[in-house]
Amino acid sequence: MFKVGVIGDEVSQDFETVVNFVKDFNLDSIEIRSVWDKPPHELTETDIDKMKGLLDGTNIEIIGIASPFFKCDMDNANERKEHLDILKGCIRAAKAFDTNLIRTFVFWDTGKTEERWDEVIAAYDEPLKLIEGEGIILGMENESTTSLSTAKLTARFIEEIDSPNIRGIWDPANEAHATDGETPYPDAYNRMKPTMIHAHLKDAGPNPESGEIESVPVGDGVIDWQGQLQAFVDEGYEGHLCLETHWRPTLKIEEDLLNRPGGKAFSEAGEEASRICIEKLQEMIKNLK
Repeated sequence: MFKVGVIGDEVSQDFETVVNFVKDFNLDSIEIRSVWDKPPHELTETDIDKMKGLLDGTNIEIIGIASPFFKCDMDNANERKEHLDILKGCIRAAKAFDTNLIRTFVFWDTGKTEERWDEVIAAYDEPLKLIEGEGIILGMENESTTSLSTAKLTARFIEEIDSPNIRGIWDPANEAHATDGETPYPDAYNRMKPTMIHAHLKDAGPNPESGEIESVPVGDGVIDWQGQLQAFVDEGYEGHLCLETHWRPTLKIEEDLLNRPGGKAFSEAGEEASRICIEKLQEMIKNLK
């Protein structure tokens, strides 16, 4: 059976609040994206020690570091250099929490992914060198705003890189947001499945007025989550599924903040939203065969 966790800042910037949320729902894990208004690569030894203290006496696992690595301009040499430093910081954080998974991306979408495919592939030469011998796995997520906007492109990238240290993070809702996306489950999932090491839980549906795809409570959107969860069980997926709520009941998260999530503004009203979504997930889990 798969395990269930949450990306911490979808609940709160306060790590104690996140830990208590996970305990309340008897979840298994936390994925770290921002804590106390700091991204993971900026967490200090003092921060990490405090977080570990809050985890003492629990069975909660830090499953991964949800880094912003390579969410940057492909053609900006300074940004690319800064992001290599971000990756180094995330490697330090991962090791401190005894996890080997760091979520990564491949640049903001240029609109020319096919024409620049060789550059996209070559861009990961340096990151692979940085993780060599570190026991780190880079989890490549299908993300609609990046060069790997769909499961099809993400799976192709991972297969061509052909490294055991680069695997897939499957996010069905991101596929729903992608311009060229397929039906998230089962079509896009079947593309990601051979490389998948981790998964995110959120939902998406059309705005009733504009028709644009936006985040909605889990189970209320276009994703066949019941079918997806059953597939995880039937196929023996024993990894983690982490809630990445992205929806708020009382406010709308601005697009730029959704693309660069983290910090106090992003986490506002997150605990209430995440409680609603976890409760919906747990009801679906009860119906699994």
